[in-house]
Amino acid sequence: MDGIILINKGKGCTSHDVVNKVKHIFNEKVGHTGTLDPDATGLLPILIGKGTKLSYYLINHDKEYEVTLKLGERTDTADSEGKVIEKQEVNVERLSEEEISKVLDSFLGKQEQIPPMYSAIKLNGKKLYEYARKNIEVDVKPREIEIYDIKLNKVDEEEKLICFTVHCSKGTYIRSLCEDIAQSLGTIGYMKELNRTKVGIFDVKDSTSIEELEDNKNDEIYIKERIISIEELFVRLYGNDNIVKLNDKKLELFLNGVKLTYELAEGLYRIYDSENNFIGIGSIQNNLLKREICLE
Repeated sequence: MDGIILINKGKGCTSHDVVNKVKHIFNEKVGHTGTLDPDATGLLPILIGKGTKLSYYLINHDKEYEVTLKLGERTDTADSEGKVIEKQEVNVERLSEEEISKVLDSFLGKQEQIPPMYSAIKLNGKKLYEYARKNIEVDVKPREIEIYDIKLNKVDEEEKLICFTVHCSKGTYIRSLCEDIAQSLGTIGYMKELNRTKVGIFDVKDSTSIEELEDNKNDEIYIKERIISIEELFVRLYGNDNIVKLNDKKLELFLNGVKLTYELAEGLYRIYDSENNFIGIGSIQNNLLKREICLE
């Protein structure tokens, strides 16, 4: 079984928990393209079998989230898992939809963002959260991110909650974004809830829960319908045109890692044998076809 299955992760379990369960179900090597915090929910693409080799092509995907921001309080982790370390008044006059939408729009485009201390980014060989747990202050460098779209969904003035949807680049920390939005509204805040709805071309609408997967693990039709094959993935990513067909002699050389001369545009190509069987993925650079992923 090789490819990708889309899991809708529930609250309370780690991404590692999901990987282990899928590994047990399929008895295959399993990986993922990016974790979700235990309290976060939503889309988690899981790579299965030779599909684990796809991570290189998927790590830079943009993301979309549904976010709930709690105003007037700050936690030590910038999310609901931490303890409240500060409280501040919220000016309800600034909680109009017009005012909040204006603030959200100000975050559109490329910008520099300082990652939260409770993150897995490494500094001098240690993860930032290791410093944070020991109350060690370190200089965290900002990173360039991009907000492609951000829209207000709901305002709860009584509970001081703002719900919004954001489409952003890889590497965007929504916890930091929430704190920055709160600051722009003249107060403090933290990320109360997070639901990931899209990862690149993948949508949570096409996902399944780990519980449903376990209940149907022996249903071949169910499993086949939910596995995105390597061939299908590259059709979705690059269209139907990038194809190279190899005769028996060239196929043997290709599978053995020999680079073949092809005067085609540089990029990734789906590789087929003389009988139109899908073999894998190759790349062409400087008129040379190189093996990338093979199912053989």
